[in-house]
Amino acid sequence: MQSPLIIEVRGNRPKLGENCWIAPNATLVGDVSLGKNCTVWFNAVIRGDVHEIRIGEDTNIQDGAVIHCTYQKAGTYIGNQVSIAHNAVVHGCTIHDRVLVGMGAIIMDGAVVNSGAVIAAGAVVLSNTIVEADSIYAGTPAKRIKATGKEMEEVIIRTAKNYPMYAEWFK
Repeated sequence: MQSPLIIEVRGNRPKLGENCWIAPNATLVGDVSLGKNCTVWFNAVIRGDVHEIRIGEDTNIQDGAVIHCTYQKAGTYIGNQVSIAHNAVVHGCTIHDRVLVGMGAIIMDGAVVNSGAVIAAGAVVLSNTIVEADSIYAGTPAKRIKATGKEMEEVIIRTAKNYPMYAEWFK
């Protein structure tokens, strides 16, 4: 079986926490660290070549997602129990705990996504936007459409908990 592409850049090699699973064709580059129980899925790229990328615990980076940063300007910081869905782009921003970033969403430099938020599929969070906690943002540019509510909070936690289980199927 193929191994993930893990590349050291300028003396920085990605660091993986305990019990992480990286898909065989995922790519991790440079100054990247993942907390425990993280999963990085097929064709995902986490590229910390120009700045640091820090990812908390129990976070999943799904198929085709791209996590990057901006040279000498903006690292990328992702909290605990975060789900970055398929083909999302997360760039030079901060995402706090228990967040769901929908399929194909884009989060730009300097944006801050507060805890409990949902970024809807296809949404574009512009640079320096502050996403309110426990809120759903959708559209281009992304705007608050409503509070998350109890049901969505449960979806965020359930999704984060399911991905380590899915990863066990591949071990």
